[in-house]
Amino acid sequence: MLVPVVLVGYGASVGGAAAAALGLAAVTAACRVLLRRSERNASRPRPEAAGEDRAHPAHGVGTGARGQTGGAFGHPPGE
Repeated sequence: MLVPVVLVGYGASVGGAAAAALGLAAVTAACRVLLRRSERNASRPRPEAAGEDRAHPAHGVGTGARGQTGGAFGHPPGE
C-alpha cells in the first residue's frame, strides 16, 4: 500500500503508518463485503408486496411530508 510509505516519508512513525494501513485494509474489506451483498441482492427479483396498490403509492413524487406540493416554506413553486 502506498499510504503507509507516504506517511513514513512525511515523518509519521512506522507504528502510526502501520495502524493506518490496518485501518484502511479493514475499511476496504468491509466495503467489499457490503458491495458484494448489494450486488447479490440487486440481482434477485423483488417479490411483490401483498395488498400493495401500485396506482396509488404511499408517497407521491414531489410531495412533502404531509402531502403538500408547494415549494419552500409552503409557497407555490417559482415564488
